[in-house]
Amino acid sequence: MITINLLPHREAARKKRREQFFLHLGLAVAAGLAVSAAIYGFYEVQLDAQQRRNQFVRAEIAKLDAQIKDINTLEQELTALKARQEAVESLQADRNLPVHLLDEMVAQLPEGVYLRSLRQENMAITITGVAQSQERVSELLRNLASRSEWLKQPQLVEITAGTIALNQRDQRRIFNFSVRVMLTKGPTAPASDGKV
Repeated sequence: MITINLLPHREAARKKRREQFFLHLGLAVAAGLAVSAAIYGFYEVQLDAQQRRNQFVRAEIAKLDAQIKDINTLEQELTALKARQEAVESLQADRNLPVHLLDEMVAQLPEGVYLRSLRQENMAITITGVAQSQERVSELLRNLASRSEWLKQPQLVEITAGTIALNQRDQRRIFNFSVRVMLTKGPTAPASDGKV
């Protein structure tokens, strides 16, 4: 027997295709939402991890800043201590200079020369005195220039002739002089070669 279907089969096929389309559309939307949620979750995890790393880096930077501040403070203290040490060493080295100055003056002063004053300004010494002759002043200058280890660069500032009364009848010719000389730190010690 032959059966004939008089029902609208095209409409049923269309309806079935429409249902499949909406089903596939729903599945695609669900899959898209699932993929979007997965990507969002992945980036959220990455963002949280990066923020934790940033916080860690900021904390470490704060620690390093504090250490740098401490180092700067220590460097300033070290500079101040070095300056104090240099001042103490300078004072220690210079404390014997007046003794050496007087010792050198006694050693280099020729006979017939008498000192009136010694005045020191920093390392410059001004010597004023009286000599029996100009040759004695020249001898003093030569002694200071060549024989003294503590006094260097003698310069004659002035020399003037004058007279001095020994008694009512006797007068003697004298020469008043002024000499400028530089006081040094003394002879340099020979460098040690490591032998004791």
